[in-house]
Amino acid sequence: MPPVDEKLVVKNYFNGTGFERWRNIYGTGDVNQVQADIRLGHQRTITTILDWLPGDLSGVTIADVGCGTGSLTIPLAQRGARVRAGDISPKMVQEAKNQALIQRNAQGQFIDQNIEFWVGDLEELQGIYDIVICLDVLIHYPTPQAQGMLSHLAGCARQRVIFSFAPQTWFYSALKRVGSIFPGASKATRAYLHPEVRMTQTLTALGWQLRRRTQISTRFYFACLLDFERPREPPDS
Repeated sequence: MPPVDEKLVVKNYFNGTGFERWRNIYGTGDVNQVQADIRLGHQRTITTILDWLPGDLSGVTIADVGCGTGSLTIPLAQRGARVRAGDISPKMVQEAKNQALIQRNAQGQFIDQNIEFWVGDLEELQGIYDIVICLDVLIHYPTPQAQGMLSHLAGCARQRVIFSFAPQTWFYSALKRVGSIFPGASKATRAYLHPEVRMTQTLTALGWQLRRRTQISTRFYFACLLDFERPREPPDS
């Protein structure tokens, strides 16, 4: 049997049955109790990242990789950041575009001019950005593939890399075995749990330093959120 093309599976899911489901979860559409719980967890992750970043991001370049419907892209652009927002799903990117078109910043200016959208998988990100952010994406890929993706993101970041993943613990592993993660027929592709030590070592091996970490969890949403920074070079003596 040929190996599974995980990227194709993810793309087809979010362009198909998963699109409406996750558009509602990330937005304000009608959701069931499980989906409402996942929405809460996702929003807590967004809020945490916004708390970690300056209130004024004018002149800062940020890549939001796996932007979904723009739930992080939009507030970053509202703070003045120049955002390059991408997703493997053309439907998700189009929805993010639609949402951005109607949003304004504190000065009443439309923010869409601050955002460049693109369609592609994580490892197709090009360019160098002050900050690279990747949320709720790595859960769709096995650990070795996720580590390769992190290495690519680090190569595109000048100052910081912020990302989330589902941590591999005995508790979450047990939940996964009994089918309590993402219940329902329309659940996401496959939920891969990653050892935190391997995710951390991927970046420390490249010379990055862990700035801070936190864990965000609700009943059906759980994520380890890590913020890495590139060490500053000492001033010339």
